[in-house]
Amino acid sequence: MAEEIIPIPNLSLPQHLFTLISPTLEQLHDNARKQLLEGIKADKMSPYYKLVTSAGALTPDSAFLESMEKDNEEELKKLDERLAEAEKQEGESEISDALKARANHLTRIGDKEGAVAAQKLALEKTPGLGSRIDIVLTLIRLGFFFGDNGLITENLPKAEKFIEEGGDWDRRNRLKVYRGLHMISIRQLKAGGALLLDALSTFTATELTTYNDFVALTIIINALTLKRVDLKKRLITAPEVISVLPEIPILGDLLNNLYDCHYAKFFVALATLEQTYLLPSRLLSPHTRYYVREMRILAYSQLLESYRSLTLESLSGAFGVSVEFVDSELSRFIANGRLHCTIDKVHGIVETTRPSLKNAQYDKVVKQGDVLLNSIQRLSKVLY
Repeated sequence: MAEEIIPIPNLSLPQHLFTLISPTLEQLHDNARKQLLEGIKADKMSPYYKLVTSAGALTPDSAFLESMEKDNEEELKKLDERLAEAEKQEGESEISDALKARANHLTRIGDKEGAVAAQKLALEKTPGLGSRIDIVLTLIRLGFFFGDNGLITENLPKAEKFIEEGGDWDRRNRLKVYRGLHMISIRQLKAGGALLLDALSTFTATELTTYNDFVALTIIINALTLKRVDLKKRLITAPEVISVLPEIPILGDLLNNLYDCHYAKFFVALATLEQTYLLPSRLLSPHTRYYVREMRILAYSQLLESYRSLTLESLSGAFGVSVEFVDSELSRFIANGRLHCTIDKVHGIVETTRPSLKNAQYDKVVKQGDVLLNSIQRLSKVLY
């Protein structure tokens, strides 16, 4: 059975910091300030407090900082004494435990450099595979906490390697969530969404996010990436989704209106989601414009696939927007090759132009042939 994962560092705090340094989220600042201060106080996070105050998110309090630093110095001294005693008198297991306790203390208080170095030292000295996986997962969480993509990409392959060597079921499922969140953060939404969907019924990674937030993220990403038939089968009727939707009704509106082809209501739900969930999210905010654009393209494509031609007026009516808005959006998406249709402005008609599969295959063969010929030419120059 897997050991319980210690939820350090507290990954809710960077979200509160993000809220506080975002001027457009001013209505959320009071609650974020309170939650951030309480979290820092609970874990005596003096190094992180310095970072937060330097960013202007909280007002510096020297007495509060000195009190935390004093407590942390005393705790670190005890841990160093325990480590020295283990190295003198005890065995490998006790030394490993002392190293992990020291590393976890530095991780808890938000000392990035000290925590990363201490976790890596503990990883070297720890014999058990399960414990080694937990240490690597902690390093990945440090990467998430500080927004250090390099630290994440350095340790994800290590975690995957250890899991393949004999990781248990629980850690294997946790890793799916870690990988999924990383994929989403670098905008590989299809791969990330698939990983989250796989972990939906077995989610235990509460050290990363709450269950409701995990389900919400799974819905948001897979609403874009799943085919319509899978949307119903794997998401809309999933018990985990059904249990959470009453608490986040906007996601139910988004999913059901997209599936049921109620496009005007879908556009309203998408706009509401953008303001209430996407833009305030530290993870999703950088991808908001991309996500909203892709969801609109998905809705337009879904409607246009059902018709050979459609008037601009009926199209604008279906989406609850003006003819001018639809004309402008479709023109842009058509020019970028994202929608296969043409606009007859004279008659006010949109005509679909479904791409030929044979033509697509022919183009692919020509492109691959060009690549092959170029490779052969380069090789012949080297040989002769």
